[in-house]
Amino acid sequence: MQAVSPLAAYRQAVEQDGFESDAAQWHAAQQLDDCYQALQRQGSPARPVRGVYLWGPVGRGKTWLMDQFHRGLRVPARRQHFHHFMRWVHRRLFQLTGTPDPLQALARELAAEVRVLCFDELFVSDIGDAMILGRLLQAMFEQGVVLVATSNQAPQQLYAEGFNRERFQPAIAAIERYMQVVAIDGGQDHRLHPGPAQQRYWVARPGQASAVGELFGRLAAGQPASSAALELGHRCIAVVRHSANVLWCRYADLCEQPLSAIDFIALCDRFASIVLSEVPNLSAQQRAAKIARGTEDGVERVVAGDRRLPALSVHDDGVRRFIALVDECYDRRVPLYLEAQVPLEELYTQGYLAFAFRRTLSRLREMQLQRFAGA
Repeated sequence: MQAVSPLAAYRQAVEQDGFESDAAQWHAAQQLDDCYQALQRQGSPARPVRGVYLWGPVGRGKTWLMDQFHRGLRVPARRQHFHHFMRWVHRRLFQLTGTPDPLQALARELAAEVRVLCFDELFVSDIGDAMILGRLLQAMFEQGVVLVATSNQAPQQLYAEGFNRERFQPAIAAIERYMQVVAIDGGQDHRLHPGPAQQRYWVARPGQASAVGELFGRLAAGQPASSAALELGHRCIAVVRHSANVLWCRYADLCEQPLSAIDFIALCDRFASIVLSEVPNLSAQQRAAKIARGTEDGVERVVAGDRRLPALSVHDDGVRRFIALVDECYDRRVPLYLEAQVPLEELYTQGYLAFAFRRTLSRLREMQLQRFAGA
């Protein structure tokens, strides 16, 4: 297949595929094209090539543009959701225990495997991740790895209220030195462009039968189904029903249990569709922040002292997991069917995670269109 540059791909999308022309997207496509052409001309990492950091509100086309860049590359490249990459980093660091300077070793390993890394949804909220990235990004760039990333935040906004943020400053400095930072906000959410609808969100009505019972039968298409608990690693997850390729759970059993993004990755590995029922109204007032004492960070045993924890609402721990579930389903194109107590626009209107939930809401809106997936 003939390689297509990012600028050519965007021009075709506008001129032939019905995309709305967007000045911010044109600018981003040009910056990606400059990086692409530099990589095409350069057969080795002897001379540095600047990567591209695309940031802006949800639905501005950042991921689509990055994917066109990645698709046209003719050098070794890897495209990953950022939390998938961090999962791999933590696993490899554990395997490298005892290795002198494991972060340098990891950077050399990456440089030997790929010329370009493409990250979708770069977002940092964990002190352990922040400390790792502070040195790992610098080491990767010095090894000649070119990074292209998308984010909802400018580099200076990353981990903005995080504890011990000074440990993350080297990562911000490395991004700004080795990447072209491009704001992309044409003022409209392109995920909302008209298209045939496909309902994947229902509001439960008191006294009426659940809509998702019939839905599960249709999705399972006659396959044998069971209500037995689902084994996931060392955990058992309560289910309503599951077949070979469809999972139906209650919100409390997926989002109010000690599950992580890694568990949701495993669910999307296993099931082609996920149904979540009994989703409550997730909005609630934030509670007064508590003080954490004697905290230690996740990478080095250093006493962090007292710090004020975020003012979370009563639902926010579950909402974090819900956001991770939506992110994984969206990234993997696994349709997520929801039955909730309130309409979609009212699902989360109050709480500490309001900024992060904007992306979730945009993604759930797009899931209500046929184009999201073939299901």
